[in-house]
Amino acid sequence: MKTAHCLPCATLLSLLSLLAGCAATTTPVLDSHFGESVALLKAQQIMYPDAYRNTNPVSGIDGKAGASAYQRYQKSFSTPEPQTNVFAIGVGARQ
Repeated sequence: MKTAHCLPCATLLSLLSLLAGCAATTTPVLDSHFGESVALLKAQQIMYPDAYRNTNPVSGIDGKAGASAYQRYQKSFSTPEPQTNVFAIGVGARQ
């Protein structure tokens, strides 16, 4: 008869422990900080955030040289250079 009394108590205790586990959630805390790490990483990757205010022209190569370099870069993918035999390193090489 004593085991018949312990079964409802054990069931009640297990149900209360399950409900207590559901009550302790960190979702509101996590939701309030959602996206902060991404925004922080984006801000850290911007080197000069006020660059749009600088009206000085950029010094570098002219447009024709830049276009030529870009065309050569694109051509390097369409016709790649043939690979040499890797087992012949230093064998019969001209110096």
